[in-house]
Amino acid sequence: MSTEARFAPGDWYAVVGDRVTVLLPGSQRGRVATLWDLADSGAGVDALLDALLAGGLSSLDHFALVSHDDEATRLIVRGAPTATVSSAGGEEVLSATPGTTWAEQVLVGVSSVRVTLTGEGSADRHLTPGLARVSVVEFGTPSASVADEPVAPEPAAEESPVDEAADAVGPDPAARVPEPEAEPDLAPIPEEAQAPVPVPPAAPMQFGSPEDDPTPTGETPAVEDDWADRDGQTQVGGPVSDFERPPIPGQEIAPDVVAQPVASLVFSTGDVVSVDRTVLVGRAPEARRFASHDQPHVVTVPSPHQEISSTHLEIRPGAGADHGSAIATDLGSTNGTVLAQPGLDPEELKPGIAVSLIPGAVLDLGDGVTIQVTNP
Repeated sequence: MSTEARFAPGDWYAVVGDRVTVLLPGSQRGRVATLWDLADSGAGVDALLDALLAGGLSSLDHFALVSHDDEATRLIVRGAPTATVSSAGGEEVLSATPGTTWAEQVLVGVSSVRVTLTGEGSADRHLTPGLARVSVVEFGTPSASVADEPVAPEPAAEESPVDEAADAVGPDPAARVPEPEAEPDLAPIPEEAQAPVPVPPAAPMQFGSPEDDPTPTGETPAVEDDWADRDGQTQVGGPVSDFERPPIPGQEIAPDVVAQPVASLVFSTGDVVSVDRTVLVGRAPEARRFASHDQPHVVTVPSPHQEISSTHLEIRPGAGADHGSAIATDLGSTNGTVLAQPGLDPEELKPGIAVSLIPGAVLDLGDGVTIQVTNP
């Protein structure tokens, strides 16, 4: 089976390795970091299954695991997930029978596997190794849909008896193809009409005195902003107190733009952004406090349930002890940001407090939007 994978956004976690994918409900966030640490290091299905069950099976009512290589595909489903397997022999649905531990099959000659977790969304987004929030995951060749069925050709119009008779007798000698009408002669354009119309010189630009211009170099003046989300649309939670930048008094500030990116950000929406300067993420992010010469990367992400604030999160190159790394700061978002670092328990970022990120870290902004931190 082809390793090509797609997904539909949702509330489940997908821990995607090169050959093994583990699917967990949102309530199992505590297991995600450990599983991703193993998947990212190239661990096999047995190691991932051991880690998955290390916390006990009684607290793991639902999960799915898909392992595939050139020879066979291994499927395990427990609880709610169902897997639809397509092969040359047709389709087969794998689901766990109530009261059993799980359902497991090893199949050969599989062309595609579709694992449905919640709903019946269209798996039309590309899924790469890392973490994603999903409702449906599909591996291999997409299953055929009605839209893909060949359209039957329209029947050719039947020839009338008159046309058939005309063909038998032959063409009418009186019929003639009309001669194309000759184009009328155009009168020559007078030379004075061809000459360009002179344009009067523009009035000279006027400048005020230097003290009247707050930005004589032409830069956009910095505008202070407390970064609190005040659009009145974000749900849940209350306002947070203002915070100062830099977050830690006396902390060295990194250059506006660094020569080499310190990390890459892989968004669940498919965007990939290099951290060579400040990156602002949100539902409708604004960069008003930045001057024109150091404009940040601005990434707009969807938030159908308004869980993500307008300007939600900042990621920028670190300085001092964090030099060479990316650091993340929650910008006073209403619903918060959850950070899962490899080998550590997930934590919710405190507004205004910068946290250093390591490769493999995943930031969860809510509404199914995650950001995976990788090496540049």
